[in-house]
Amino acid sequence: MTGKKGRRLAVLTSGGDAPGLNAVIRAVVKMGNGLGYEVLGIQRGYEGLLGDADYRVLTGADVRGLLPMGGTVLQTTNKGHFGGKHIEGAENDPYTEALANIQRLGINGLITIGGEGTQGIALELVRMGAPIIGVPKTIDNDLPGTDRTFGFDTALQVATDAIDRLHTTTASHDRVMVLEVMGRHAGWIALHSGIAGGADVILIPEIPFDIQKVATKILERDKHGSTFSIIVVAEGTMPKGGTAFYTAPGRLG
Repeated sequence: MTGKKGRRLAVLTSGGDAPGLNAVIRAVVKMGNGLGYEVLGIQRGYEGLLGDADYRVLTGADVRGLLPMGGTVLQTTNKGHFGGKHIEGAENDPYTEALANIQRLGINGLITIGGEGTQGIALELVRMGAPIIGVPKTIDNDLPGTDRTFGFDTALQVATDAIDRLHTTTASHDRVMVLEVMGRHAGWIALHSGIAGGADVILIPEIPFDIQKVATKILERDKHGSTFSIIVVAEGTMPKGGTAFYTAPGRLG
């Protein structure tokens, strides 16, 4: 069963979950249905385009009440079978299989909601001829070509709230507290929340830090009567002449 004019859209969410995913799904369905398109919700990210294809038809009734709901009703997967790039002629190539399902289902446009990994996969499929529109989603706000990504504002709000809550304890005990936030390659969350929350030191991946300068700043504050300090650190921050810190292989911190 296809839409009034035999047209179909499909939407999927891929990569880590972030605030706003369900709101985008709702917008796609309402706009698509309003223009006469049938909208398919692809389950579990790109994995839903493999095999027999795992999807369901979405109507206005299916997306009612989604605006305040976190997570994603379509579920998501990080890369899965799409960890590498498309290799022409490769056996069991997931990109070729996904493209075949897009064509078999008569999808006129696939809307991919995700971040760097998601849109990288989308780019491979576009080069193969798939009709795709990417919606930028990542709390890190680090996707080229867009000023604001879905998920960033909420992450910023949560991080700022955490800094606000740390102030009383930090001041009461004359402590130096470090708040680590997400940000592997981009320090937008640390920078914005640190400024909004009144942090005393902000360390971001874009600017390697000098630990002596950090210590000097804290000692200066102490000298002038501020006996506590809050430091906000993005996870990918690194010292001058050094590298990022890893708590385990592949795990920054």
